[in-house]
Amino acid sequence: MASLVTARFQEWSRGPDPRQSLIPVFEHIRDIPYSLAVPMTDPATAPERILELGKGSCGPKHYLLAEMYRRLGFDVVYATFPFLWDDPDLQYPPELRRLATGLPVSCHLACRVKIANRWVLVDATWDRPLKRAGFPVNMDWDGRSDTRCAVKPLRPAASAGFYRTAAAGPRECDRKPEFGHPGGEKDHENAMECVRSCHEKTAKQTRDMREPIHQFHREFEAWLVSVRG
Repeated sequence: MASLVTARFQEWSRGPDPRQSLIPVFEHIRDIPYSLAVPMTDPATAPERILELGKGSCGPKHYLLAEMYRRLGFDVVYATFPFLWDDPDLQYPPELRRLATGLPVSCHLACRVKIANRWVLVDATWDRPLKRAGFPVNMDWDGRSDTRCAVKPLRPAASAGFYRTAAAGPRECDRKPEFGHPGGEKDHENAMECVRSCHEKTAKQTRDMREPIHQFHREFEAWLVSVRG
C-alpha cells in the first residue's frame, strides 16, 4: 500500500518538467490548516502524520515540502528563524495579545530550495483563510522568487537567549556564503540538525515559562478556528 506522501505527491505533481510542480505542491501544503495542537517533531514521521491529521505547524509542513521537492529532484535545506509571537501586525484579540507579550523567543522553520541555481526561500506556513487576521500568507507565488517569511526574524542579540523576551529588527547574520541572507536565519542540510538546533534553544526555557506557552498555544488554536469561520 502506497504511503499518503506518495499518493499526494502523485496527485499534486504536474507534467514531465519538475518546475511545473513547484507551485501546485507549495499551494497544497500551504493550505493545510496551520495548527499548534498536535506536536510532530520527528522529521521521519511528520510528513505522513500531517497528511493523516490534515493540520500541522511550520515544522511538519516544511518536512513534507522538503520531501516532495526532493522527489522532484530539487536541492533543499531547512531554514530556522528566531522570532516572537507578539507580532503587532497580527490582529490578536486582547487576551491573546496579553499572553503573546510575555512569551520567550521561539523557533520558526521554513525551506530554501535551489531553483535555477539560486537558493529561494519557500515558506508555506500560513493557510489562506488566515490572511483576514493579518497573517502574511503567500498567495501568488511565482515558483522562482523568495516568498515572504512567515515571521519577523530577530537579530542575534535577541535570539542568543531563547529564554528572553525582547523585540528586535532584522540583521545581517553569520551564515554560509552560498546563502548569505539577512534576518537571524540559520540553514541546516538535514532535518535532525535542524531539530537539535531548535531543541538546544528551547531547552533553556524554565518550567515557569512552559505553562504560559501552553496557554498561549491553546488560546491561539481556538482563535485560528474562529478566524477560519
